[in-house]
This record gives sequence, C-alpha cells and structure tokens, in this order.
Amino acid sequence: MMNNFNRDLVKSMGEACAHAERKSVRVKTRVIALADPRAIRRKLGMSQSEFAMQYRIPLATLKNWEQGRRRPDAPASAYLHAIARRPREISEALRVEA
Repeated sequence: MMNNFNRDLVKSMGEACAHAERKSVRVKTRVIALADPRAIRRKLGMSQSEFAMQYRIPLATLKNWEQGRRRPDAPASAYLHAIARRPREISEALRVEA
C-alpha cells in the first residue's frame, strides 16, 4: 500500500534518474518575490534604527540588506512583505506586555 510519502519518493527518484541520464524533467518551482526592505522602511517613514527595533530585526542585518551585501532569505522576505501590508498589526503582535 503506497501512501503519499511513498508516491512522492518514487516520483522524486524517477526525476533524479531522468536528470542523471540528462533527460528533460518537469519540476514545479515557486518563485518568491524578494521584498525591498529600504522601500518598506521609507514608506513607513522610519529610520533604520527605528525599523530594526520596532520589528526586531538586527540593525546590522537590515543595513546589509539595504546596502546590497545580503538579500533576505525566503522567510525574512515573507516577514518583510507582512510588515509592508500590515505594519501596525505586526508591531502590535511583537509588543512585549509587562
């Protein structure tokens, strides 16, 4: 009896073999749009320090993103997209209650 995992495993092994034999393989890919941290921060009218503190992003990380030395990975990019869409809600969710 084959469950979903077994079916996926067999399919993946077939794709790997086809790739090794240089046959064309159709693979589903997902494109993730990278967020622009500088544009998001500027739209919110915040300094780098304010933005980093408000959204709990290390200041050095934010600077690296904005200066092009690094790019946000997929989870960070998703977080930045969420901030762009719902800045107040994200800020409230991160607020520490005393």
